[in-house]
Amino acid sequence: MLSAGALRAHLLAARLAGPVATSREESLRSYRLFAAGDPRVLIGLDPERTWRQRDLIGLMADRCGVSADPQSTSGCDVIDPERTLVALDAFAERLSAAARHRVPVLLGTGHPHRLLGFYAALADALSAAGCAVLSPAQGSSVDITTRFGLRTHNLDYVRGVALVREPDALAAGREPGAHTHSPLPVRAALAAAAEAGGMLPGLVIGDHGWVCGAGQLGFEAIGLADTDDPALFVGEAEGRVSVVVPLDDAVRSDYYRPITRYVLNRACLSQ
Repeated sequence: MLSAGALRAHLLAARLAGPVATSREESLRSYRLFAAGDPRVLIGLDPERTWRQRDLIGLMADRCGVSADPQSTSGCDVIDPERTLVALDAFAERLSAAARHRVPVLLGTGHPHRLLGFYAALADALSAAGCAVLSPAQGSSVDITTRFGLRTHNLDYVRGVALVREPDALAAGREPGAHTHSPLPVRAALAAAAEAGGMLPGLVIGDHGWVCGAGQLGFEAIGLADTDDPALFVGEAEGRVSVVVPLDDAVRSDYYRPITRYVLNRACLSQ
């Protein structure tokens, strides 16, 4: 079993925590846009209270360990590895509870190039424990606003994990999917499941809009988030997201493997 101390060392060495690649400028810009109600940063969350930029800095300092000083405006952002470890333990507890009660689960990612392997391992373990891993609306089209304008994407599932692709992605060799913060894919998946009268998830696992979109609709949701993703932490603070793990969500995919082992061990789901 990977110890907490060993994982802490890995988090720092891989820059999953400690000084991370996300810049302070990027994070402050996200907090400013969130405070202004920009849907690109709200990613499906409808905040219950007014969050000013300074409120968000305080929240992110508490939940992630970033600087609480509004005058700190440049350099690398920082994630406290102790906060990451505490959140990973809570994340594992939710997985364990889902497995014990065999609740249906839905997994989705807006970071398929980095995090597909992490979520796929969770899907495999939960399936082996008797949970139904859902795949509603597979193949359906979702129109997502991108920096290039409105683009149609197709909802797909790889190893039990939802993601979106541009229609020509397979032909162009772009795998395993598109990067997106949009909540529209999870809304489409949940709507399709409801309309079909089938199982609805008791737990949604993912990142970005997958977590905020599901949490806003009243589904229990847990996930991962970087320092420039304040919506998930606001959702957690307001009670619509159960657990958010602070870490860099865009490092090399193999750097998440020790986290996968740690979480599955803590959840008693190791195979």
